[in-house]
Parts: sequence; C-alpha cells; structure tokens
Amino acid sequence: MPITPATATHRSPNGTAEAILLELVDEDGTTIGTAEKLAAHQPPGQLHRAFSVFLFDERGRLLLQQRALGKYHSPGVWSNTCCGHPYPGEAPFAAAARRTYEELGISPSLLAEAGTVRYNHPDPDSGLVEQEYNHLFVGLVQSPVRPDPEEVGATAFVTPAELAERHAKDPFSSWFMTVLDAARPAVRELTGPSAGW
Repeated sequence: MPITPATATHRSPNGTAEAILLELVDEDGTTIGTAEKLAAHQPPGQLHRAFSVFLFDERGRLLLQQRALGKYHSPGVWSNTCCGHPYPGEAPFAAAARRTYEELGISPSLLAEAGTVRYNHPDPDSGLVEQEYNHLFVGLVQSPVRPDPEEVGATAFVTPAELAERHAKDPFSSWFMTVLDAARPAVRELTGPSAGW
C-alpha cells in the first residue's frame, strides 16, 4: 500500500508525529472512542464520524473532484466536492472547512449543515469498508479552485444532466449517491428550483 497523507502520520501542534485517529460513534452519532484511520476501514469496518461537502458555483453547478491516484481508498474515482473525517474532538463543520481548503485551496461561502446519513459501503477494489456516520454540508465556491495534486486528480463543475451522463460512464465513489441523495433537500434550498437538483 502506498504511503499517502491519509495513511501517514501527521504533525501535532507540538511538532511530533502522530497516527491519524478517527472518532468512533454509536448509531446515534455519540462519540464512544477512537481508532487509527486505516484500522477503522478494515472489514467489517468500525462506525466513525465523517463529513461530506457539496459546493456549487453561481450557476448552480456542483463541483466534483476526482480522487488522486495515490489515495489509499477509492483512488481515481469521482466524488463530491470534499469528504473526510474530523480529528477526535474537532467539530464536523470546522473539519469540512479545513479539508476543503487543504484539498482544493478554497474557503467555502455560506457553508451550511445539511443533515446526517449513516451508511455501510464496502469498496470491492481495496477491500476496505466505509462504516460512516456522515455530516453533510452545502455551500458556494466563489474563488478559483487550486487542487492539491496529492489529494485531487481533477475537478469539474456539472449540472444535474451532466452528472447523470458522467455517472453512467465514469467510476464514482461507492458513497457518492448515498450522500448526494441525503443532501438533496439542502442542495435544492441553496441552488433554487432552476438548477434542477
């Protein structure tokens, strides 16, 4: 397995290297402990806190990202604008804003909560499992995207019709439709009826 930012250690505020830990939760989303990131994704998976971000431009198009080929999980597939895991004790909203900036070089505007969804999605290619209690966020992108190539292979803004065409021919993350469908009410409120979401 390649060493990527997702599987490597990260630097704590005091400069020491630490394993990346995820927050384990119960079915109600209450924190019950922590687990190392890769261990939490080993079958059958441990239920952990996650977030998914959906950002739209002024025309109501969704910003998609293609995950970098070096990612340990679901490399090269298309997915929502940004997704990830809060550090233990980090608010999901803060984590969503932080990772959107780290991955795409943008700070979302009008970022708003869009509910939660719980799912269990095995990834047949990697053998890993997404057992997630996912906090959803919607917002606007109002500045040029500057993706980190370690995280993002490509980006695209799509209308609902363009998304349907792309989804029919390109590989997408196993969780994409689950999180998009769960976020649709907030997406429609943000983008308005003319955008077609």
